[in-house]
Amino acid sequence: MDNVYVAIMAGGIGSRFWPESRASKPKQFLDILNTGETLIQTTFRRFLKIVAKDNIFIVTNEDYVGLILEQIPDVNPANILAEPARRNTAPCVAYVSHKIAAINPDARVVVAPSDHLILNEPKFLEFIGKALQHTETHDHLVTLGIHPTRPDTGYGYIQFTDREAAPGIFKVKTFTEKPNLELAVTFLRSGDFLWNAGIFIWKVEAILDAFDHHLQDMHQAFWQARKMFGHPEEKAAIEKAYSLCTNISIDYGIMEKADNVFVIPASFGWSDLGTWASLWNNYNRDYWGNAVKGKKVMIYDSKDCMVMAPDDKLVILQGLDEYIIIDQGDVLLICKKEHEQEIKNITADVKRRLGDRFL
Repeated sequence: MDNVYVAIMAGGIGSRFWPESRASKPKQFLDILNTGETLIQTTFRRFLKIVAKDNIFIVTNEDYVGLILEQIPDVNPANILAEPARRNTAPCVAYVSHKIAAINPDARVVVAPSDHLILNEPKFLEFIGKALQHTETHDHLVTLGIHPTRPDTGYGYIQFTDREAAPGIFKVKTFTEKPNLELAVTFLRSGDFLWNAGIFIWKVEAILDAFDHHLQDMHQAFWQARKMFGHPEEKAAIEKAYSLCTNISIDYGIMEKADNVFVIPASFGWSDLGTWASLWNNYNRDYWGNAVKGKKVMIYDSKDCMVMAPDDKLVILQGLDEYIIIDQGDVLLICKKEHEQEIKNITADVKRRLGDRFL
């Protein structure tokens, strides 16, 4: 697997998990599932099963380089790509693709988020292997689509046709951003829609060709920066490249526009852990459905709550159903689970009234 590389995207701030996830230490750097490992540590370890550590790249915001070195001492420091600005996922993919292509133009690359839950790792790696085998002989942009189990409005959807490039690998028809509930129900019933997991597999040559066709300015910006790779001027060159990039996702910038996109329908116990509700759904819960992280939490006549508190803090719940209670020391959030989408508005209010101190 010398030609196989992994690019882990780790630059997000996990704002939907505020106040547990903060700008100074976002979700991917937290042991949010209480497993003894942070999400990015789990992701890195997972991919060590298919590639050598020197073939794993991590793209992150420059503020988080220290956290990565601290949490993943096995990573090659030269493989941590520091983004000088947040410009969504397309510049992130462009940067790491040019970086890998400069090392090995024959590379095949797995691009994956740093903070997703994957319960069945052997099955996941089996699907990754299938995609890598396919891209060895095809210039296709392959993504993994998850068989939906409910009409979830928090995920993007991929519609596929019945045209197979190989057994179990289908031509993509449409990408749809997060739908309303009525549309999500329609998608689930139709049988030809999958959840978009944001996991991609391709030849580095194929994705760079797609950038050249669909995001040419971005491609040229990194092509110019590439001349400085490995030199002291690289940091300044990357800063210039990012200043020229629009804020756009790889899905919208490339995947929705390219005509060589294929999907592998898959199931491997996946969640993007994008909401407190999804975390609660994947957390160990007591008989009454309460998910608790904290050694001194006492619960009475309460059910289906998500509680996180420092181990040395006594927290008592009485008569609460379906609440999110997150105690971060300087911030205490108490919110009905059904209203958690309001957290985005709450953090905007906090920023406006109190600045960035609590974010």
